[in-house]
Amino acid sequence: MPLTIGRAAQAANVNAQTLRYYERRGLLLPVKRTPSGYRQYSEDTVARLRFIKRAQELGFSLKEIQGLLALRVRHGSACDAVERRTRQKIALVERKIEDLRRIRRTLEQLAAACATREATDECPILGALEDHAVVRE
Repeated sequence: MPLTIGRAAQAANVNAQTLRYYERRGLLLPVKRTPSGYRQYSEDTVARLRFIKRAQELGFSLKEIQGLLALRVRHGSACDAVERRTRQKIALVERKIEDLRRIRRTLEQLAAACATREATDECPILGALEDHAVVRE
């Protein structure tokens, strides 16, 4: 039984605007319309929406997800390609983690500098941001 946009969105835990956006981006296959122009979605569309959301939760961009969806319909070499993309994503996540650790260390140093200042001194955090003298490791 076809689903309305509202029911399909609800079943996939997204909103109707997201569903329309994914259609415009080409992440969803074209859907049938009623004679009055209402979209009619299938359970396959809901499954595809869930796939997209799970991939987003793992950090894949919509462009990357579009590539994964294309590989999903292929057989044979698809698994190797998906593994390669996943390993690339892992490497990116590792770099982001290192960047976040560096940012945390810098923020901790700035907060420590603020804690040791005199009440009449300028805020060292604001001063560092204004002077581009942010501590780096």
